[in-house]
Amino acid sequence: MKYEAVLFDLDGTLLDTLDDLADSMNAVLEKNGFPPHPVAAYKHFVGDGVAKLVERTLPKDRCDEETVRRCIGEMREEYTKRWADKTQPYDGVPELLDALTERGVKMAILSNKPDDFTKLCVDKLLPKWSFEVARGIREDGKKKPDPAGAIDIAEQLNVSPAEFLYLGDTNTDMKTAVAAGMFPVGALWGFRDADELTANGAKVLIERPVQLLDLL
Repeated sequence: MKYEAVLFDLDGTLLDTLDDLADSMNAVLEKNGFPPHPVAAYKHFVGDGVAKLVERTLPKDRCDEETVRRCIGEMREEYTKRWADKTQPYDGVPELLDALTERGVKMAILSNKPDDFTKLCVDKLLPKWSFEVARGIREDGKKKPDPAGAIDIAEQLNVSPAEFLYLGDTNTDMKTAVAAGMFPVGALWGFRDADELTANGAKVLIERPVQLLDLL
């Protein structure tokens, strides 16, 4: 198969956002008198949107609707303050994006971040590269692993899903790729491990971003 495009996840794949996400959510927890979590624990909390992040980090006996709703709003406020404090592209990502650009491979991003934050992160932290689409969760609320966003991006680019490599770092990403009919590639430098990626459909696992080029 000749692949014409690459669809990227954002957090844990292109950008190392873990510290800023953890710092923001821990600030919310401490503000509300709840215990914070180690940064490493957030590798398993993030990936499925801000609501799930809040639910996973709150004490189990405080996941009532009102507390979750309030903490979602507070998380948005805290993350707005510090989203770029420590976040940066992973080592090797700039070289990969340069090489894909040189080869004329179309690139797009699909994230479970809110759409406005997704676009902000891409504009400010990946400004050198041109992405056909950079998309997060929109008003319709559909998020990965629902394949609708991935399929819609394929239609926008006029490229068959089967001609996409999908690079992501979580079970959510691998499920999305499989459901959308794209080729699932697991990023081992991200938030989850090889067993999770393989169990959820990864066809290939790569340890360094530039290894994606071997699949083209």
